[in-house]
Amino acid sequence: MSQSITPTLPVTFRPGRTRAVLLTVGAAMFAVITGIALMLERLGPGERVSFVFTAALLFGVLILLSRPKVVADDEGVTVVNITRTRRLAWAEILKVNLRPGDPWVFLDLSDGTSLPALGIQPGIAKESAIRDARALRALADSRGTGEETG
Repeated sequence: MSQSITPTLPVTFRPGRTRAVLLTVGAAMFAVITGIALMLERLGPGERVSFVFTAALLFGVLILLSRPKVVADDEGVTVVNITRTRRLAWAEILKVNLRPGDPWVFLDLSDGTSLPALGIQPGIAKESAIRDARALRALADSRGTGEETG
């Protein structure tokens, strides 16, 4: 049906719509909470600072949630998840999985483990995630060891 097209390297996969929503909501929330803190006349300086600090903390959490991406280059793949980053050589990636119902792509690795790659997630952009997963799978198949057959 659809053909896997191997993208030109380097390429970055990230959930663009999800990222845009998270950052937009975070900025709007920060602005509203800060505005409320400045407009409420009964608040003292410490209370105002605590409002702004809380808004900044919530915005920071949304920034962390918008961080995931998968970067593929000639040497391998860098998987950036919420708080961790892992560099993989192409030979370490045996299989790229995005099964129906999966929240994101999983990479089956040569050490027997599976690594979630949150940078490709079907959330609000399912077609884009499927296209990105196929592209990453094509890259892994063409550059990997070819040991995995299923």
